[in-house]
Amino acid sequence: MVIPPPVRPERVMKYLKPYVLRMHFTNKYVNAQVVHTPTATVASAASTQEKSLRLSMEKAKDSTRDVAAAAKIGKILGERLLLQNIPAVSFLKRDQKYHGKVKAVIDSLKGAGIKLL
Repeated sequence: MVIPPPVRPERVMKYLKPYVLRMHFTNKYVNAQVVHTPTATVASAASTQEKSLRLSMEKAKDSTRDVAAAAKIGKILGERLLLQNIPAVSFLKRDQKYHGKVKAVIDSLKGAGIKLL
């Protein structure tokens, strides 16, 4: 069963940021995704759990959970967003502090050419 996205009034939809960056950090992996707010769908995602990335990091003896891994995830996510013609995303700063892994993901997104709103 598919749950439809919530119906919001037009006055609320006018002020929503269309693409929002969500990040999740576990003890083993780094996950980042961009959610299209009006339709509540995932526009693009990147994770160190992806098989190709995880195997290449293990082969190079890199960690899948540190700041360097977060920077790689931000770079990959930025490239995927540019392929889908998504030039800008918003980051809700009240959710997470701009420090450490969060800063690495955001800085590498900026380096890939994605604007932050």
